Amino acid sequence: MYYGVVMSSPRSVRFDQAVLRRLDRYIRAHPGTSASSMTNLFVDEALRADEHPGVVFRPGPTGRRAGLVGGPDIWEVIGTLRGVQHDVAELTGEALVMEVADALGLSVAKVRTAVRYYLAYPDDVDERITANEAEAATAEAAWLAEQALLRQPRRAAG
Repeated sequence: MYYGVVMSSPRSVRFDQAVLRRLDRYIRAHPGTSASSMTNLFVDEALRADEHPGVVFRPGPTGRRAGLVGGPDIWEVIGTLRGVQHDVAELTGEALVMEVADALGLSVAKVRTAVRYYLAYPDDVDERITANEAEAATAEAAWLAEQALLRQPRRAAG
């Protein structure tokens, strides 16, 4: 998830010593981060989670991203929703939500939570979907090249 840097007026915030120790430990474990950037990230995530109950933020190989409590990432739900819309164009409204819920093994409430989060933060979710599509295309190309190589007969040594 991309979080842009916005210059704003400085704020004085006091943290408990235990919170500062955990923040310092986190920063040491994640080179390239700073107390300012991580504090901004974690406050933003906490506010988003408060705005959208049922949404959590989790780390991963491509960075932190929004997900459903006990469920998939938001981008996966929205990607599935788009796939269902593409495959079954006549599904709309409640029928679409129910189809996505069924396809992912989620409750209708969780799908609605993902949709509401997406409506509030579409750029973040779209970025994840685009990155996943690019990674899938790269992986497929590598697999196809491997399969082509494995089908070639081996030449005998002269």
